[in-house]
This record gives sequence, structure tokens and C-alpha cells, in this order.
Amino acid sequence: MFCECLSRLPAQLSHWRPCSSDNPQAWQQLPTATRERVIAGGEHFLKKEIPFLSASQYLAFSREGDRVIYEKPYFLRRRILCHLVTAECCENKGRFLDRIVDLIWAICEETAWQIPAHNAYVRDSRQEVLPDQNRPVIDLFAAETGALLAMTYYLLKPRLDEVSPLICERIEQEMQKRIFTPYLDCHFWWMGRGDEPMNNWTPWCTQNVLVAAALLPVGEVVQKSVIRKAAYSLDCFVNQYGDDGCCDEGAQYYGAAAVCLFGALDILSSLAPEAFQSIWQQPKLRAMADFILKVHVADKYYLNFSDCSPVAGRRSGREFYFAKRMDNQPLMAFTAQDFLKDTDPDMLDDVFLSGGINLYYAVLQLFSEDEMRNCTLQPTCTPSVFLPSTQLLIARHGDYVLGAKAGCNDDSHNHNDTGSVTLYKNAEPFLVDIGVENYTKKTFSPQRYEIWTMQSGWHNLPRFGEVDQNAGAEYCARDVRYEIGQTQSELSADIASAYPPIEGLSYYHRRSVLTADGLQIQDETDYPAPVSLTLMLLHQPTVEGNVIHVGTLGSITCSDCSISCQAVPITDSRLRAAWPDTLWRVNIVFKGSLHLNIV
Repeated sequence: MFCECLSRLPAQLSHWRPCSSDNPQAWQQLPTATRERVIAGGEHFLKKEIPFLSASQYLAFSREGDRVIYEKPYFLRRRILCHLVTAECCENKGRFLDRIVDLIWAICEETAWQIPAHNAYVRDSRQEVLPDQNRPVIDLFAAETGALLAMTYYLLKPRLDEVSPLICERIEQEMQKRIFTPYLDCHFWWMGRGDEPMNNWTPWCTQNVLVAAALLPVGEVVQKSVIRKAAYSLDCFVNQYGDDGCCDEGAQYYGAAAVCLFGALDILSSLAPEAFQSIWQQPKLRAMADFILKVHVADKYYLNFSDCSPVAGRRSGREFYFAKRMDNQPLMAFTAQDFLKDTDPDMLDDVFLSGGINLYYAVLQLFSEDEMRNCTLQPTCTPSVFLPSTQLLIARHGDYVLGAKAGCNDDSHNHNDTGSVTLYKNAEPFLVDIGVENYTKKTFSPQRYEIWTMQSGWHNLPRFGEVDQNAGAEYCARDVRYEIGQTQSELSADIASAYPPIEGLSYYHRRSVLTADGLQIQDETDYPAPVSLTLMLLHQPTVEGNVIHVGTLGSITCSDCSISCQAVPITDSRLRAAWPDTLWRVNIVFKGSLHLNIV
């Protein structure tokens, strides 16, 4: 798709000017309330000291598995810079410039821009304990740092030059050393090679390298070299997707995957419109854009799987801007309305910074915000759909929304969850997928599946004795069938092959049927001993005979079985962003077959 366009590269590239934000007058035309909010944020961060970064903080990851001790000050440095630059652009009085220069200098003085958890030269290999300044690694956040400095250069170069031309010269030197030379001379796994599996790293890193190449004075030879390498990487990424556009990493990674792809395309189609402009209308890219609509339940909730949280974040100006580029009015309407639902009064964590360190995202948000607030488009109802690439059924009937997954245990950010279901009733979580705790050294290591949230026994799935599902493409559902109708949708599969060989087990058929009256789950197996089925609930259950009352939300009626309940304390801060301090695990023990009526 992208590489096919390279033959149409023009002799001379055009320019990319994100929202014409290099024009000081453009910032003065932003709504007064927006500018005042941004300036207030800048004033807050102007009072903060530049955080200290040390070798011992870096070493804490290899020694103790602690990511936070280095990452917290690392990201705060970049967040402060992002706030101060946007504040200076809005005010245009030079009040924030000295601290901006201090932060540029501090970041340029860092030994490395890659974080400790990513300090490796080979995919899935052990991280080096300290960075080698002569062999920079381009990871997610080295690339983001490059984009941040490039945007700072683009927005403020005339004013920085008034302080000293050496500031922008330093940015150019460090970017050449840490970004452009390693990008063009080295191969990092996320760049793609043949059919090697890619994930959100590919468009995320590629987009940010393109930001830097488009905005800094690197010359057309370097720009075209970056474009050619970027095109190959983006093709490797897009080729991983099915035609249905499903992101196997889930809704929370949509912004780092598909939306970063659109960011890269925005740059490419601005630099060489005659080559890349037509890609905006490619059906697969449009399907990738619509994925977020398909998995949205209501308000803040999404159907989740893998490492994704059910609270996947509000949409922002990035999605609105790219939906507009695609003339995708349903996505524009959804994005605008979802953005307006963000009622967080704390302007210091405002969505316009989209995580706090990407100045490109901040610009897209600020220059889209007024149009989003005044958007009159109305969201459309998303129908039930089956996504074949991941074998995910999303069904909507009456007050219920069901996510039923067959697939396999080889997704990006995988959890062993083949055959699991999630259910919402009246826009509230009923059967839940917990998500993942804060990332640690163990999260992306051979010990990943020692973490409880990754295990099938903590999803809405059966256990055979103490045996859970295994990870890997070969641990998958068989005989998968689905049906979508006006009044009923269903998914059926044999999920026994998602488990390691178990004596006496040759099949475990699960059939999930959703209607406007509720969800029916019919499980049947030839396993000769009792089976323990887990159900994860948000609301506290009470058991009355063969009926589980789920708070005031509904009930689960079971066929012949025994039932017990367990409180699950939720203490991890990442999980607490989605859940209260306690979830509930129901254990249903049955033999042969089980029928659940969930209403």
C-alpha cells in the first residue's frame, strides 16, 4: 500500500505545517477560554523544578524491576516542556522561554532517550543495564522525545534564536545523533522485516520520526530516505491487520496504533500528496478507523480484551482531525461528543495533551477543539458485527452489549482468554474482563503468564483441575461459527484446544446467544471430572439456590452446579482507574454441561 506509492514521489517535496501552528497569529485566533486554560497550565508548570535523572534510577529497572523510579521524572520533564511551549505560543510574551531553554538543554544532556524497560537491541531480549550513548536505541519514547523537540523547534525557532542560535543548533545535532542516523543506518525490530509480527510500536515510532524529519532542516535526501523506510514499516504494520480493521491490542491501543498510522499518513500526504493522498480512501484504513466505534459500549466503557482496559480513554482532536481527513462523519460525530463528555475539572490533566509529552497531539487538539465543540453531526447506531481476523463477535440487542471472543492466545499484548465473554447491561459492566496491572519488568518477559490478570482462570472461562489455557497461536478455538440477526446473535466454538493436553478432555463447546432478553451461555464438555467455571463481576453477588443475584443489575441462573464467591481486592493504580476497590470472582462447579441464563 505505502511502498506502491513511492514511485510517485515528486522531485521536490512539499511542506508539512501541522494546523499552520508556526504562525503566531493562528494561536491568537484560538478561543479565549482555550488560551487562558493553556496559559494557566504553563504557569503551574513554570513553578516546578526540572526533575533529576540519575544512573541509579536507570539501574533500578534491571536490579528491582522498578519502571516508575526512572520513568516518572523522565516523563515529567517532557510534560513540563509540552505545557510551557503551548503556553508560550498562546501568550507570546517570552515569559516561559528561559525555562523552555532549560528543559531543552536538560533533555539534550540526557545520556539516552530510551527508557530502561526498552534498552535492548534485539526484540524480546534482556535489557542492557545502562544505555550506551554511542549506540542510541529508538524506542517509543526516544521517538516521542524527538518529535517533542522537533515541534518545539518548529513552533519557537525565531524566539529561541533571539536567546541564542546555539539552542536550535543543539537540537539539530542531538536529533541527528539520536534519531536520524540510527533510524537510517540501523534496524530496530519495530521497523518490520517480511511477515514478522508488528504492533503499535511500528506506527507510533514511525509517525514521530516522520514528525522530526518533516520539521527539521535535514534536507530532501534525508527526508526521502526516511519516507522510503517509513513506507516499508507502515506496510508491515497494515499487513498485520485483517480487512475488518480489528486491533487485536484493543481499544486502549487504538490511539497508539491506527491513529498513529493516520498521523504518519497525514505527514506523508502533505509532503507528497500526489503519491500518498489516495491512501486515505483505502477500505482497510477506513475499517481500522471504525474499529473504535465497533467496540464502544457507552460513555467511558469499551469491550476490552488483551492488556486493554474497559476504560480506554476519551477521544481527542487527533481522531476528529483524521476522521475529517477521511470524511468519516460517524467517527467525527462520536469523537466530538465523547470529547465533550470529559468533565474532569483539572485543567492540568486536560485531554489536549493526550498523555502529556506529545506536542504534535497537543497542537491537533487545540486547533480542533472549537470545531469539535460546535460539531452538529449526530452519532449513528453501530450494528452487531463479527470481526473474522480475531473471531470477535460484538452483539447489541435491547439493553445488552456482548463481546464474545474465539480466536487464539497469540494476540499482541495477549491474555489467555480464548472463548471468554464480556457483557454490559444498561451501559454497566456485568461480566467483566479485568485488564492489566501497571507494567513491570515481568509484564513483557518469559514470566508474563505468572501474572494473574493474564491467566484464563481470571477470565470468564473454565478450569480443569488447576489447568488454565496456554499462550501461543496453536492454543486456539476450533469449529468457530457465528450468526447475526435482527433479534438474536450468537457465537459458538470448541475451546478445548486452547488448553494444553488434558486427559479425558477432547472438546469443550461453548455457545453464547444474545437477545433483547439477555445472554444464554451453553457449555458442554466430555471432561469426566468436575469443571470450575470462573465468572468475573463488578457488582457484589449473592447466591440463592441456583441463582446468583448480581447487585441490583441482574441475575445469573445456573443449571445443576455448585456456586461460591470470592472478593478480589483491587489495589493496583492502573486497575483502579477502571474499577472500584473490589471485584468479585464467582466459581461455578459442574460436570458435563452447564446452562447459564444471564438477565
